[in-house]
Amino acid sequence: MTRLHVKAWLLAGIGIILLATGYLFVSLPVRIHAQEAQESQAVQNAMPSEPTGDNSFCLVCHADSDATATLDDGTTLHVGVDPSVLEGSVHGAGNEQGALGCVDCHGTDAFPHDDPLPQSARAYTVQASLMCTNCHVEQTENLADGVHYTAITDGNLNSASCVDCHGSHDIQPPDEPREKISETCGDCHTSVFTEYRDSVHGEALFEGDPNVPTCVDCHGVHGIQHPTTALFRNRSPELCAECHADTELMEEYGISTYVFESYLTDFHGTTVQLFNQTDPNVPTNKAVCYDCHGVHNIAEASADKSRVVRENLLETCRECHPDASADFPDSWVGHFPPSLDNHPLMFLVDLFYDILIPVVVGGFLFLIATDIIRRIRKMFSGRSAE
Repeated sequence: MTRLHVKAWLLAGIGIILLATGYLFVSLPVRIHAQEAQESQAVQNAMPSEPTGDNSFCLVCHADSDATATLDDGTTLHVGVDPSVLEGSVHGAGNEQGALGCVDCHGTDAFPHDDPLPQSARAYTVQASLMCTNCHVEQTENLADGVHYTAITDGNLNSASCVDCHGSHDIQPPDEPREKISETCGDCHTSVFTEYRDSVHGEALFEGDPNVPTCVDCHGVHGIQHPTTALFRNRSPELCAECHADTELMEEYGISTYVFESYLTDFHGTTVQLFNQTDPNVPTNKAVCYDCHGVHNIAEASADKSRVVRENLLETCRECHPDASADFPDSWVGHFPPSLDNHPLMFLVDLFYDILIPVVVGGFLFLIATDIIRRIRKMFSGRSAE
């Protein structure tokens, strides 16, 4: 074989290789695309030809409990939905406005989905909460002023969103049972919930008492404000008074409503009220209710662990009055009016002055009045003599 023949065979071989490679590059993507088209068509054939607005279109894929999506950060998002859970939620068959379909919250049911996937599962949770704003307008307006939404807008995606508190497809009434409210808050505020659970309010709540405060009774629901502000502190006595100044409610527990009244008439309460009425945003260092009784760990006043029981009172007072002597707490008579049974000496002194002051002032007024009458009579009698 001549050198020319060898060269021809080499060129032919190279040509065949190039043709085969070109065929693979061209035909393989076409085949893959054709296969994907067939699979997509199979899914489309299994779905209604036109979106119906109900959930059947979406549940063809999402009824699979193992359905997942991989997000940009590599985490897996479970996208399966149990139809019975959705049906049994507040948005399901029992909804007064009618059961909601998937598209009412998620938008278009076009397939395949064109929307880009979120960066992470947490980002998706926050993003999903925005769906709630379409219907719950009033709650959204209140939420905009709250600490949780403010934190999210400042970039803290770990702050609580609608889905964190209410759930997603399994949403139920947030206060059934009532202790569920505080348990929901406890999902994030674990240590606070533990203190509250063992407090006089928490123990009563979990025993079924319908009147004791839950987290939202003190902090609010959607428009929660930061509890460390001067505004919250100055107004906190009024917060406690919503229950403890309610005569009818307190009678059920044998608690005197004089508690709030006595606070307002002593030095602490008078000063705090002055700040609250003039400029509530100015901080005051005078004691409010929770400085003495505790915040979430409030105990019954007579309990051994109470901050205001006689054995612990000096330590509590020294938090503000570090130089207080051992007999310092004796100057405080408590939130009860003096009586013959409760601080009788103070009661008698108070009674003495209640009588003495009107008698003295009345006596002076009587003397002044009689002197004026005497002078007038003398003046007229002098004129008559002339």
